[in-house]
Amino acid sequence: MRELAAAAGLLLLGAIGEDVIAQAYPARPVRLVVPWAPGGSVDLLGRLVAQKLTERGGMSVFVENRAGAGTNLGAEYVARSAADGYTLLMTSSTQAINVSLYPKLSYDLVKDFVAISPVANNTSVLVVHPALPVKSVKELVALAKARPGELIYASSGSGSTSHLAGELLKMSAGIDLIHVPFKGAGPALTDLLGGHVQMFITVIAQTLPHLKAGKLRALAVTSERRLSGMPDLPTMQEAGIGGYEVSVWNGILAPTGIRQEVVAFLNSETGQTVKELSGRLAELGTEPLYSTPEQFSKFIRGEIAKWAVVVKRSGARVD
Repeated sequence: MRELAAAAGLLLLGAIGEDVIAQAYPARPVRLVVPWAPGGSVDLLGRLVAQKLTERGGMSVFVENRAGAGTNLGAEYVARSAADGYTLLMTSSTQAINVSLYPKLSYDLVKDFVAISPVANNTSVLVVHPALPVKSVKELVALAKARPGELIYASSGSGSTSHLAGELLKMSAGIDLIHVPFKGAGPALTDLLGGHVQMFITVIAQTLPHLKAGKLRALAVTSERRLSGMPDLPTMQEAGIGGYEVSVWNGILAPTGIRQEVVAFLNSETGQTVKELSGRLAELGTEPLYSTPEQFSKFIRGEIAKWAVVVKRSGARVD
């Protein structure tokens, strides 16, 4: 009996200890790993989120850039980190694509991570050079069918979202386009502005100045709904490309094994942060996003499945 009482006491102390640990979180700064180099759009978003989370007073967050291998180095680092809530990953649609794009990944996006919450969605737009004699997606498809294998679309790199967005357009519309990958959106836009390529599907924020100056022509957005800031621009689905939807999204993941109390805390803090950043994100052409961990996890699995089909049917590969 005395042994049972002693064992019960140890269990009680263990439970109390775990409760204290959960209540104490976070007891030290939290690292938000951004698997891109400093200066890019995801890095900027990560720093905005980290700064706002810190300003809220519930935690101290700092960004650590771990770029390389198409974002896989940073993702692997977080997957192998302690599941204590002190190392998080700023993920994106790129990781969902990488599941099928890379034949052997050193991590599993579903099994090795726990979803915290999405934070932003960057709507993309199909833009063309003004010299191209089309003013709608319907006219573009007709021209591409009349000139198979002649029209060129740019991307920010092989296997990038912009690359597979173009492949999805080819598959959905039944047209033959030539893909030319660039090392980033900047060089791709430069060649599009120069008329060396005819079209590009990229996030709106990168094209707005050129659209306003009349140097590029927008045909449609890739989101499910029209944008409030561009109400006259149809969605790809409204323009006749059934089922077409491409999101360049970002969110936060943690290593599998993290305590549910910590997941709930991070989800709540992220939700409040996204709400407080909504105005700033809108200025950047970005839609703030928030959901439960369960909803975000389901969304990621859906994205993995969608892009797996595109990668397989298009034969896309990394250089």
